[in-house]
Amino acid sequence: MIRIGVLGATGYTALELLRILSRHADAEVVVLTSRQEGEPHVGSVHPALAGRFDLRLKNFSPVQVAAEVDCVFSCLPHAASASSVKQVLEAGARVIDFSADYRLDDIEQYKQWYGQDHPDPNRVPTTVYGLPELFADQIASADLVANPGCFPTSAILAGAPFLAAKLIEPNEIIVDSKTGISGAGRTPKLVFHYPECNESVAAYNVGRHRHTPEIDLILSKSSGSAVEVLFTPHVVPMDRGILTTFYARPTRELSEAEAIDTLRDFYEDKPFVRVVDHLPGTKDTAGSNFCDLTARIVRGRLVVISCLDNLGKGASGAAVQNFNLMFGFPETTAL
Repeated sequence: MIRIGVLGATGYTALELLRILSRHADAEVVVLTSRQEGEPHVGSVHPALAGRFDLRLKNFSPVQVAAEVDCVFSCLPHAASASSVKQVLEAGARVIDFSADYRLDDIEQYKQWYGQDHPDPNRVPTTVYGLPELFADQIASADLVANPGCFPTSAILAGAPFLAAKLIEPNEIIVDSKTGISGAGRTPKLVFHYPECNESVAAYNVGRHRHTPEIDLILSKSSGSAVEVLFTPHVVPMDRGILTTFYARPTRELSEAEAIDTLRDFYEDKPFVRVVDHLPGTKDTAGSNFCDLTARIVRGRLVVISCLDNLGKGASGAAVQNFNLMFGFPETTAL
């Protein structure tokens, strides 16, 4: 039985994580933390978990948490997460970090995109990126795994097979993504207030979204050469889900059947990627750890449709998938 602690257990990703772990026979959640006053019961913070866990959220230090667990899931914001993760690792527990603190391998790039110095710079270049479809072997032996961002997961899974096979140009890629409102987190913000976002679709952070360098970095590793994407995110009035449309220029004539076969061959033994013939929608993957992919050729361009649940495969489902690899359980356990 692997003892688990969750840092920052009040948000949507923590709720989804705890839902999944409640059905994991080899995982025991023993510590939940929060900076809220008092020690609220998890069932009052997340009513959906009433009766599943009899735990209170405590304002424990990272060292206190590490003393009681084997593995920590950090659901803290960037910067706050790294400073806590550093202490947990030094105390001997393994970590899966939901923040962006360890996803980039260059501290100067981190400073550029996140506007501050990194709290744990020495670990940045060697941290394993937690996308099992590409890095399963490294994840299995890691003490620290950087859980991917939700947008990057959808874009990387769409593009990696074609870049690895040198079938598309690396610098003519457009990533257009739509996300549900839960992607913005649980903290109230005016722009996500119901009258503001209902019946409206809006682009945001055009050219400035912090997931851009993450997508570039991992696709570059797939390509073996530098990749630069044009990434535009949009928020749509639904609770959860991501639909990404990935556009690229083929390096040679490419048929639609060959494009779909490229996806199928690449993900043949990957249990959570479903390559489909139809055009998938967000309801197809809602509440699951699946990413659905398909491809089309339109006027000589490759168009890949990528669909996943931003709280599932885009966050908490992927974290449990990483946990399973790290502790030697079947990858699909509880998922």
